[in-house]
Amino acid sequence: MEFDVISPKTTHELLNAIAANQANNFRISAGFTDLVHQIKLQPTEGLILINLAQLDDQNFKQIVENENNIQIGALTTAAEIVDNKIIEENFPVLHQAASKLASTQIRNIATVGGNICNVSPSGDMTAALIALKATCCILECDGNKREELLSSFIRGLKKTSLTSREVIKSITVPKNVTNNIKSGFEKIGSRKSMEISIVSLAYHFQFDKDGNIIDAGVACGAVAPTIPFTTSACDLLIGKNIYSISSSDKDEFASKVLEYATPISDIRASDWYRKQVLFNISKTIFD
Repeated sequence: MEFDVISPKTTHELLNAIAANQANNFRISAGFTDLVHQIKLQPTEGLILINLAQLDDQNFKQIVENENNIQIGALTTAAEIVDNKIIEENFPVLHQAASKLASTQIRNIATVGGNICNVSPSGDMTAALIALKATCCILECDGNKREELLSSFIRGLKKTSLTSREVIKSITVPKNVTNNIKSGFEKIGSRKSMEISIVSLAYHFQFDKDGNIIDAGVACGAVAPTIPFTTSACDLLIGKNIYSISSSDKDEFASKVLEYATPISDIRASDWYRKQVLFNISKTIFD
């Protein structure tokens, strides 16, 4: 397995490297937790790797609290997300998803940008960020920027809207509008962390002082070609009191989540099992 490696140290060098290699086969990576395995399975002749590990740009690396949002650099590791108190206190769904990602060693090098761009239907941090209505900030090699909701940035199985001239710089999560939240990440697998999700459910609800739900975000992983944001299930909850969700409302909510699931059967679980598990965990998050 032979390939050339380019390790830019500045954003200018990174964008120049992307522009200069448009005619070549190139991949961008930082933690290489998924890419090395992919290269072994499918070697590519003449592959060039643009390695972001030495990039010295804090916009790619820091977690920054702004007036209306939290900006997470694309090179932020899962471990850094776990250790961040702002995320732990305000976005438990993301904190829990990062905590349950693989092993300690992998969390120390796996990046949030890599988790997104790997475009896995079972991406733990990606599911949490979709539930949080996160937005990708994307740089083109000519310096232009654009933003896109993460839920629409992912276009299909292993497909995103990212062009060969672009790279994700950061991910923006809107701040909560209230201090009252119910937020979490449910992951079903043979083990709590190392196992790839058989089914996952990311949820983030905000409610007023009386318990009335004013905002809802729910995404489910490993049950469809992409990680869907369950719009109709979220809409059902708006205005309902989080302390008194009825049994019939729980059933209807779980049924609406299930409408977004088109799972396959594989070595880890059958499609029937995935649907049943997704229904059950969706129904019980309000218990």
